[in-house]
Amino acid sequence: MRPVVLDGRSLARQIEQKLELRVRRFANHCGGHVPTLATMLVGDDPASTVYIRMKRNACRRIGMESALVTLPRTATTEEVLAAVIRLNQDPEITGILLQHPMPAQINERMCFDAISPQKDVDGVTCSGFGRMSMGLSAYGSATPVGVMRLLEHHRISVEGKHAVVIGRSPILGKPMAMMLLAANSTVTICHSRTGNLAQIVRTADIVVGAIGKPEFIRGGWIKDDAVIIDAGYHPGGIGDIELSEAAVRSAAYTPVPGGVGPMTIAALLANTVDAAERAAVGYPSPLT
Repeated sequence: MRPVVLDGRSLARQIEQKLELRVRRFANHCGGHVPTLATMLVGDDPASTVYIRMKRNACRRIGMESALVTLPRTATTEEVLAAVIRLNQDPEITGILLQHPMPAQINERMCFDAISPQKDVDGVTCSGFGRMSMGLSAYGSATPVGVMRLLEHHRISVEGKHAVVIGRSPILGKPMAMMLLAANSTVTICHSRTGNLAQIVRTADIVVGAIGKPEFIRGGWIKDDAVIIDAGYHPGGIGDIELSEAAVRSAAYTPVPGGVGPMTIAALLANTVDAAERAAVGYPSPLT
């Protein structure tokens, strides 16, 4: 059988169409007011600038507003914190996206954790991660949420499967592992210093590349009929996994680009619309 291509672009378009209807309904209920995502960019990293533009364009597509907040590359942690606090206190702002990575002098974790839980639509705070891990209500990190929606859409069950997540970042690898665990996978978390990494990957029914290094995970490590989730993206259109060798032998895989990336943005938008509906006094229960 040919592998299933987990097309994130197609599903993201479907999600956006539904979100556009929800935004219209919200505006009708709230006198024309629409959800607003604040996008914060510290410095001038080219990739981050592109990502911010993509997210703001996506807001426009579904009728949401976006507010761009920029700080110079020389900004201090205190200056970033002050900007976050202003956004927390602004009633017009529904959700806050603090683009990462930030310049080295910034304490990223402190800045992430300053975001109000009600506006943490990118799922980056320790509080949000803890609540998600314990099965409580929280906005999950956007990329793992997008991956889970993509698997669900294609009716790929992860229950009882061995999932190997390569990467341990607090906004991708770790929450991805927790979400798979909550869906009854048996999860192994690996990283660049894991011993016998190739042997561990060969045992995986589901492989998630989330390490941030181009084609670090070799195609020959992946067994036949595995499900391959590549959450990396690097210049030249390659991910964290050597898909050219592994994809043809897989049961299903995410292309790079066009797999995980669009789903990250779709999940971010959905979280922001959810946040707006929950915050609006007297608003009906969120639609699905």
